[in-house]
Amino acid sequence: MQPSRKADPFVPPSLRDMREGDRATIKAIRGEGPFKRRLLEMGFMPGTTVLIKKYAPLRDPIELVIKGYHVSLRRKEAQQVLVHADTIQTADDEKHENH
Repeated sequence: MQPSRKADPFVPPSLRDMREGDRATIKAIRGEGPFKRRLLEMGFMPGTTVLIKKYAPLRDPIELVIKGYHVSLRRKEAQQVLVHADTIQTADDEKHENH
């Protein structure tokens, strides 16, 4: 089951809100200290595009592709990575562009 998209304009979407096959551009990383530093070291930088590759059978963790590398994050961690809502590109959008 795919997550539902949030329509609340006051809450920026996060990686956790995205569906398999979606792409988006990172807006910001919430949090401080070692957690944020670890994500930045793995390439989770503002302006970087991320692909949601797949969710595990129980929806945790989430497999992502960033800068050509496959990375898994727990849903709780993925919620800390905010994306630009207007950059979310769904797998369905890509199919329509290719035809």
